[in-house]
Amino acid sequence: MEIAQAQRDVRETFIGGFAGQFVSGTIWLLSAIACTWHSLHAGEMVAVFGGFFIFPLTQLLLRSMGHAYSLPKGNPMNWLAIQIAFTIPLTLQVVFTAAIAHPAWFYPALMVTVGAHYLPFVFLYGMRQFAVLNGVLVSAGVLLLYFPRYSSAGAWFTAMVDGSPVRNLTPASLPLPSFARALPCGGFRRRSSSALLRGRASRRLR
Repeated sequence: MEIAQAQRDVRETFIGGFAGQFVSGTIWLLSAIACTWHSLHAGEMVAVFGGFFIFPLTQLLLRSMGHAYSLPKGNPMNWLAIQIAFTIPLTLQVVFTAAIAHPAWFYPALMVTVGAHYLPFVFLYGMRQFAVLNGVLVSAGVLLLYFPRYSSAGAWFTAMVDGSPVRNLTPASLPLPSFARALPCGGFRRRSSSALLRGRASRRLR
């Protein structure tokens, strides 16, 4: 299987990342709400434990949409997706260490971690939008480290950026419905301009 085809399968299966990031953005939003109206600790719990359910909730969302929820068998991107998925749990200790030293650093550190894990998505999906998402989240996270008073703003900002569907719904990322693939352009067969001209010429000769 060619790399371009494997990337196309990923985009079509996961709708250009829309489903997963809709779930992720929702969890960030709930975490921001918990932090703002309850406590930082509550927000941390929602972000950490909710994060473990992103993939199963993404699959559930795709299935509820009547959409494929896993890559075709034999797609080599399966292994890359699994490896990327483990980067967040494996780097959470860095986030926890930062939060122990300075509690207000939890969200900025998590933003940097999550943003960094999006960089391999550029190759996984074949979509440069993830490089932009990577740069935005990492830069915002680093900036917020110097403004701990506004730590919770990081959760609100990430919920808005990570959960935005517009970035993912590009023509290259959206799969065509099965009936559309079977139809020619415009939904019916059109005669080419050269064929039409030949038909008119033959009628004139008659």
